[in-house]
Parts: sequence; structure tokens; C-alpha cells
Amino acid sequence: MTVKNSSKHPLTHWTGPFGLPDYSRIRDEDFAGVFDEALKSHDAEIESIASNTETATIENTLAALELCGDALDRVSSIFWNRSGAHTNETIQALEREIAPKMARHFSAISMNDRLFKRIDDLYQRRSTLNLDSETLRVLEKTWKNFVRAGAKLNQTGKKRLADINEELAGLGARFGQNVLADEKDWVLFLDEADLAGIPDSLKSAMAQAADIRGEKGRYAVTLSRSIYEPFMSFSDRRDLREKVFNGFIMRGQMGGESDNTETVARTLSLRAEKAKLLGYDSYAALKLDDTMAKTPAAVLGLLEPVWDKARAKAGEDEVSLQRIAAASGSNEKIAGWDWRYYQEKLRAEKFAFDEAELKPYFQLENIIAASFDVATRLFGITFVPIDSVNAWHPDVRAFRVLDASGNPQALFLADYFNRPSKRSGAWMSALQSGYKLGKGSTPIIYNIMNFAKPPAGEPALLSMDEARTLFHEFGHALHGMLTDVTWPSVSGTSVSRDFVELPSQLYEHWLMVPEILEKYALHAKTSQPIPKDLLDKLLAARTFGAGFNTVEFAASALVDMAYHAESKAPADPLVFEAATLERLQKPEAIPMRHRTPHFQHVFAGEGYSAGYYSYMWSEVLDADAFSAFEETGDPFNPEMAARLKANIYAAGGSKDPEELYTAFRGKMPSPDAMLEKRGLA
Repeated sequence: MTVKNSSKHPLTHWTGPFGLPDYSRIRDEDFAGVFDEALKSHDAEIESIASNTETATIENTLAALELCGDALDRVSSIFWNRSGAHTNETIQALEREIAPKMARHFSAISMNDRLFKRIDDLYQRRSTLNLDSETLRVLEKTWKNFVRAGAKLNQTGKKRLADINEELAGLGARFGQNVLADEKDWVLFLDEADLAGIPDSLKSAMAQAADIRGEKGRYAVTLSRSIYEPFMSFSDRRDLREKVFNGFIMRGQMGGESDNTETVARTLSLRAEKAKLLGYDSYAALKLDDTMAKTPAAVLGLLEPVWDKARAKAGEDEVSLQRIAAASGSNEKIAGWDWRYYQEKLRAEKFAFDEAELKPYFQLENIIAASFDVATRLFGITFVPIDSVNAWHPDVRAFRVLDASGNPQALFLADYFNRPSKRSGAWMSALQSGYKLGKGSTPIIYNIMNFAKPPAGEPALLSMDEARTLFHEFGHALHGMLTDVTWPSVSGTSVSRDFVELPSQLYEHWLMVPEILEKYALHAKTSQPIPKDLLDKLLAARTFGAGFNTVEFAASALVDMAYHAESKAPADPLVFEAATLERLQKPEAIPMRHRTPHFQHVFAGEGYSAGYYSYMWSEVLDADAFSAFEETGDPFNPEMAARLKANIYAAGGSKDPEELYTAFRGKMPSPDAMLEKRGLA
């Protein structure tokens, strides 16, 4: 399909309020044609830069490269937003076609000899060009990205690398779609008699999930974490917990067309070949080359000591769980489907409360308001709702973001509820990044969540983990919205993988500030603030479950690194996964947070491949960073907040991350604060 004048198409020419896309004018069948035209347009712009006979300058080469491809950026941002947040068979078919096509397109740009010659010329003359620090960093990163993408390979090597990248893109799209298919298709319908132990808030969410699936009057357990985790924590039915647990951990490994086993094996094989082609010992060495960690050894130097402490703590907890199980009449050994259930009972025993007592105080609307309030107190920004926005789904909300002087800062969109058309998890992304180069650009940032949608007229209630997730993703959003850089390629979250989680994980800390909880943790029925004794118990229990939480995360991070630190890919990834976990002596009853067949961070694209460790690497930074506020006695200390904004949230990738963190804190941290935060000190 050909689209005439794609520059005026609603996919590339956005006519919604405040410069947003008007989704009411976008049709699924238009994407393919607009993509084709946008790719041709980008090719022409690249050719114009590469064929320029004038001496390369920052303006005619680097800036021109950064600013070209606007139409492709626009249609891409809408498409990838739809593919994750509200997909269908048409979008999925297009994704399988477009992902490899885009990989081929960008491989060709990276391997364009004439274009690289101009970039290389600038790079070799960089010391004579009198560049400001941000421009110099962009030039150096651009040159290195070209080299890492194969610019110096011979023609045979370039062709092979392009083929590898194209195939990997298709495999990543297939992997994510397979996981979504398993999550969408798996459901367990229950009746009232099956709900022993289930709190009312979870019953409502399960009733709504059943209603959506055509089973009104029944209750549905789905594989969405917003239903799965509380069900595993509260259901008295061990047989049902086992069934749900097995459904959850077997996503992507259920056989048939959606099975990811072969997809993973091929992905790992191609990644190992790619690394070797580019001159690296392993794919992990390739991916870590441009991070704070730098090497697999440095990553393991962080993970392994934490792993040992977490295993020891989990072992202590398992003894307590087994005692509680025995006291309740169960002689079975604690299994994976038992841990969350008996851990809730242990929480009630140690702290005299459980998640069910806590949940009515965490209404979604209040947690959203709390996240906005913290941003206002720290950074002076305010949020003004935009009414009647045509977005990708009716659930989407939109806000104008104003700076302390009332000037436009950004636009923020949020899509909070789970649905079958949305992939699992939570994430932040951008329809448009913010920068000053050329005519400049205002950030349009969005958050995606998967909270259970309540029946009409009832409030959405969040677990403590879900409230933290909202704050976490909003921290990412702030990183995008507060960006204050010139160059697009270092805007917002365009930082090294093991630095990008700092703004998000740090923001989580403000949820637990007592004055925030006292103001926003209001009971859904009485509107009364959380009682002081319950608040005290909540704060005292902050590190409860540290063994379980750290083992499930670190197991995934260690398996990810084990896969990618090998020079040769394993013949059977699932055998390798099992052998790695056996070598690590993972507690049998604690599953990985993400098993290989559904590990979307690592296999649904290359974003967090050999990089899942980065959450913990950033956690070392975020624990130390919040300590900077605690040391002042004021969690909203204006001086610290100003330094935080300037050096972390607004700086993007304009400087080396160690330089940015040191400018904020005065020093680099040790892991001590992180271990204390996790309850593993």
C-alpha cells in the first residue's frame, strides 16, 4: 500500500491538542504504507548528508544526522506504543514485518562508508573543533556507535552483521508476541466456593477479569501480576495455587506455536556470532563496553556477594515458613506455590498486618496524586489534566506539565489498567523526546501499567509493590520530562543501561516518606488516613521478604549474565538455565522472577540483554542518593533537590554517568546503603 504525502498523514503530522497525535484519525491499515514512505524519506536524507562534498562540520553532518528522519520517528513511536499497549492481529503481523525491516534500514545507515567517513573525519579532528562538552560527548558516542554497529568491517562482515541484526529483530518480535499469546490465552475461572482466603478487593478484580472474558458472575485468575501475586498470597486452596503457579512460570514454554524455546536458542547463537564478528570475547563484553560496569567480572563482583547474603536470608525464612505450614496442618515441603502464601502469614505474625489490611489505603487515584505532589515539591512542576484526548485507548489519561514559572515543560500520558491487548509489565517510553537542537522539541512521555481494573464505581486498589511500580515508572517519566539538553541522542533516558534505573528507583523512596503516606494513604471507604500504628508497622516491615525478593531478582540477573558471558551459545538454553541455577544453589521453592522462555527484558529485543543486573547496579546509586536527603533531615531539601534535578533528571546522557553522579553526591557510593535498604546488611 502506498500513502501519498505521508508528511501530512496523521501518523506523521500530529494535529491533536498540544501537539499530540490524533488517534481517532489513525487506522491500522495505514501503518505499512506510511512506514515505507518514511523509510524512503529517511534514506534520501541520509544520502544527502553522505554525498555532501563540503568539508564535514558539526552542522552539516552530526546535527543533520541527529535531526533527520522525523517522519520515521513519529510513525515508529506510535506503532511501538500500539504494539505494546493495545495490539491486535493486524498490528502483530505488521510488527513481524516491520521489526526486521527497521533493523536492515539502520544497519545500512551504520555501515554507510561515506557517512562514516564524515563522522570519522570529525572525530579525528575533535580536539581542534572547540566543542562544548555535550557536543563532544555526542560526537564521541556517535563515532563509537558506528564502530560497534560494524562501520569498520569489510563488506562480507557488514553483510553478515546486517543479516544477523535483521533476524534478531524478527526473533525479538516473535518472542514478545508468544509471551503475550500465552498470557492472553491462559485463564482459570473459579466460583464463589473456590475463593477461600481471597480478600474482597481481589475478588472484585477477579470478577471484573471474568466479566471481560464473557464469564459474568464468575471469577478469573489471569497471569497478570496484579492478580497472580495476590492470589498466590491469599488463596487457601493449595491445589489452585499450584495450577496457577505452573501456568505463570511456564509462559513461553507451553508447546505449540507460542513456545519460545527455539527462539531463545537461535537468539543466543546469533548474539554470540555478532560479538565475535565485532571483535569481542562474548556478547556480554560487547553490551557492557559502553556501561558503568564495563565488564562481566564487575557485574559478578556486585551480584555474587548479594546472592550469597540473599540465599542465607531466604534459608532462614524458609525455616519459619515451614514451621507455620506445619502448625496449620500441612506436612508438605514448602514449594514454589507455597512461598508467597506462608510469607503473608509470617508477615502477619511478625508485624501484625498483611497486604489485605494495607491495600484499602492505596487507592490508585491517591497514589497518582502523591507521585505528582512529590514532583512538585522536588522540582516545582505541576500537572494539568487535558480533557477529551483521543489516545490509543479510552483508559489513557493526559496531562500538561508546567514548570515552576507556569511555562510548558512536557506532556504526560498514562495508561494504568490491564487488558488482553496489552503486554504484561510496566514501562515508560516517549512519543517524542525533548531537546533544543534545530527547532527544538517538547517531551511527550507516557507510562504503561497493568493494574487490575475494578468494577465500575469502585476504586482501584494497589498493593504496596504496585504503588512502588507506579512511582518507579513515574521516575523514568520525570527523567524524560525534565530533560534539558541540546542533542536528541542524549535526551532523557538515553543513558547507559546501568544508570537509567537510578532516577526511577530513587523516586520510589519518596512513596515511603511518612508525610506522603499520611496525606495520601487514605482508606477507600472511610477516607481516614492510615493509622499511625499501621504506618509504623509498614515502615518497620520495609525489608520483610528480602531473601525471597533478592533471590528471585538475582537469579534472573545471574542467568542472563551466564548466557551472554559465554563465548559460545548453549545448545539447549533450558538445560543451561537449570544447570546454572543448580550451580548457584538457588533455593528450590523460589522461582526466578523471569524464567528464560518469558524473560522479555532480555529476549523481546536487545534492551536489557546482558543488562538485567542494571537494576541492582542502579540500586547501589539510588540508596546512596536518597541517603543524601536523609542526612539533611529533610526528604525534600531544596538544595539537594536542585542538584538532583540538574545532574540526574535534567542532564540525560550529556556527561559521563560517574561525572553526573559525583556532581550530585560528591562521591561514588559503596554497596553498603543498598544492602541495608534491602535488609541484607
